[in-house]
Amino acid sequence: MQNKRSQRKRSDRMKKPHYGRIFGTLFVLILVICVVIFAVRGLGTKKDKATGSQTSKTEQSVKNSSASQTTTPETDTPIEKTGDELPDSQKTDWELVLVNRENPKDEMNPELIELGNIFVDSRIATAAENFLTAAQEINPSEHFISGYRSVDYQSELYNGYVEEEMAADFSLDREAAEKIVQTYSQPPGMSEHQTGLAIDLSDIDALNESETAKEIAALAPEYGFILRFPEGGTDSTGVGYEDWHFRYVGVENAKYITAHQLTLENYLELLKK
Repeated sequence: MQNKRSQRKRSDRMKKPHYGRIFGTLFVLILVICVVIFAVRGLGTKKDKATGSQTSKTEQSVKNSSASQTTTPETDTPIEKTGDELPDSQKTDWELVLVNRENPKDEMNPELIELGNIFVDSRIATAAENFLTAAQEINPSEHFISGYRSVDYQSELYNGYVEEEMAADFSLDREAAEKIVQTYSQPPGMSEHQTGLAIDLSDIDALNESETAKEIAALAPEYGFILRFPEGGTDSTGVGYEDWHFRYVGVENAKYITAHQLTLENYLELLKK
């Protein structure tokens, strides 16, 4: 009887479900599933972040590229725009009066004012003073050599040069000597010094090329002056290169003439059209 009871108990134990094991297994499965889910989500998040980061970099690159295409870099020379249009000037304007061998003038008698050792037309006195001051900032030795000259004085000067050329070369007659002189000085009535609008400016008293001449010529337009007889301009002016001879024509005219490498004769031809 005892054996039967023991057998029944063993049998009952064998038939009794093992709930602890079942719950343990389920817990492990649930834990594994959760780990897998979190792992998958983590991977997705990293991928999204990586993609987002790459997108941000791409967008920034596009923005930078766009900005570089639309931004105009600043320049070191803020030059005032001269443009291709002619200034609103007329060839009859007082500051554009033309005096040369093809356009002689009688004594013009401008109203004069004294600037140091020279006289100029009173209308350009301030511009001439400011031009000299700017030139002296480049080279303190810069000074006025000549300004207004009357027709009578020009006659004396011109004839003196002719005599000097003939004395230096006995083979020259007066006509030949005058041709030489006219490359650096003009006959009476044909020199624009009589206008009072021309000045000779240099760092030496003798009219020879100066080391700082090109720098002075570059700033001249800011004060309304042009280098009247530039290199390469002889065909239109009839005069060789003179780095000391400046002519007042007004600021706008001076900037246009200089920017387009013209002579006063060239410029006046343009104004005729």
